[in-house]
Amino acid sequence: MDTTPQHRLNERIRTHQVRLVGDNIENQGVFPLKEALAMAQEMELDLVEISPNADPPVCKIIDYQKFLYQQKKKQKEMKAKAVKVTVKEIRFGPQTDDHDFQFKLRHAEKFLAEGAKVKAFVFFKGRSILFKEQGEILLLKFAQALEEIGKVEQMPQLEGKRMTMFISPKKKK
Repeated sequence: MDTTPQHRLNERIRTHQVRLVGDNIENQGVFPLKEALAMAQEMELDLVEISPNADPPVCKIIDYQKFLYQQKKKQKEMKAKAVKVTVKEIRFGPQTDDHDFQFKLRHAEKFLAEGAKVKAFVFFKGRSILFKEQGEILLLKFAQALEEIGKVEQMPQLEGKRMTMFISPKKKK
């Protein structure tokens, strides 16, 4: 684990003047470094350089360990709130019959209800590539059957021996 601090603190700050900000300071503004350090020592806290590229650098008088803890906590919360998108694949042949189509349609409805994206594709084996229009019609029919709960993200597109289409769930109101 990296033990070097990400911010300069106390005696490591190398400028003559700093701009103090924060809730625990009555008069915010530009101070000589020695005066800012004295204020931090008086409060038994650390002088932490928050924005080193500003002119003069911006500093806060805070408990540095508590500050790091809160930053880690914020990052964890943001990571937890990040949306994880799963993509479920549904495979068709160019001559998929109606029963199989309905079966796969029900699976796609379930996947979309769970919030996953659906990647529907028709796989052409051997000479079945001659039926690419049939494959496209099949995928469009599939998208039309799912238009209540999902929206087409990418129209059917032929890539090699596969014709692929992406459907994402509609946002709930």
